[in-house]
Amino acid sequence: MMLKDRVAVVTGAGRGIGREIAVLMARQGARVVVNDYGGSEGGAGGAKGPADEVVEAIKKAGGQAVPNYDSVATMAGGQSIVKTAVDAFGQVDIVVNNAGILRDRMIFNMSEEEWDAVINTHLKGTFAVTRAAAPLMREQKSGRFINMTSTSGLIGNVGQANYAAAKLGIFGLTKVTALDMARYNVTANCISPFAWTRMIGTIPTETEAQKARVEKVKKMSPAHIAPIAVFLASDAAKDVNGQVFGVRGKEVMLFGHERPIMRVHKDDGWTPESFAEIFPGTLQHHLVPLVTSGQYFNYDPLV
Repeated sequence: MMLKDRVAVVTGAGRGIGREIAVLMARQGARVVVNDYGGSEGGAGGAKGPADEVVEAIKKAGGQAVPNYDSVATMAGGQSIVKTAVDAFGQVDIVVNNAGILRDRMIFNMSEEEWDAVINTHLKGTFAVTRAAAPLMREQKSGRFINMTSTSGLIGNVGQANYAAAKLGIFGLTKVTALDMARYNVTANCISPFAWTRMIGTIPTETEAQKARVEKVKKMSPAHIAPIAVFLASDAAKDVNGQVFGVRGKEVMLFGHERPIMRVHKDDGWTPESFAEIFPGTLQHHLVPLVTSGQYFNYDPLV
């Protein structure tokens, strides 16, 4: 049992990827707080059923779990989620920030409410739960944060300005959390998951290319994500910090991070004209092609 005697908080754990992570962590010995406010993929509504069902499944399998129904989108919600872990199990060792919603819209049509709802759930939600748990992990000098990013943020995707901004923000938040907490033996890493879930089920299927992409993603079970999350939460990953792992079916990828790839220097500085003159023969050759996340991974997955 790789997580024996650990206490894990998994947000958005009522369905999909979060559910699979919560169940496998419990199977690996963790006591789990199953957080889910039970809303739709767009964030509407709320119900206790999803979290309760996962807690019941964990208990039937011999594990320990308690539900929590708070939204991650407020600081108070983050505090309440972590308090549930401390009240029930006395500590918190692992936080999986998985909760999310979608409000897709082209940038020229996106409303303020659609922007705020997605940013608040994904980016602020990740901060809210992290901020609540970090002091406890600092005091006990151990802990693991596992955050969910996306190629929509790392690479880009049409119609997802809010989601992409949040997911790339989560990557930045994870890097800084890793730096801030390293001295306390606390790590923070990202998973960029590919799996068929309710949220992915909202992908448009108007063109043949879109239909083909959806058929590929349908082969990717949320269960494929959970083993990597358990690994990152365990002692086996104590030296893994500030990284991004892509998980696509039975394929695991380590992502590179942004680094300078080419540079030019001019002793007396640049003018717009001098830079325009030198650009075609230097930096222009190293421009990164603009593609969507779907195009970036447009090859047969090893499922």
